Amino acid sequence: MIRPEDIKSYIEGGLPCDYVQVEGDGHHFEAVIVSPEFRGKSMVQQHQLVYRALGDRMREEIHALSMKTFTPEQWRDK
Repeated sequence: MIRPEDIKSYIEGGLPCDYVQVEGDGHHFEAVIVSPEFRGKSMVQQHQLVYRALGDRMREEIHALSMKTFTPEQWRDK
């Protein structure tokens, strides 16, 4: 079974991040991701970057992932 720590590691390995937090029960996960790569991108584009970092794991290991994405500036001003 995949763990939240695994997903965190996958995201950090495929996307430059300032902060990543992942919680979940092995089937459903929630993530907060802060990355400078999100600057100037729509929310859909930001989520696509995360999906790209996760690769095939999204189809094979991770069944449900909801995420909140922020630029470093948005996170600082939150």
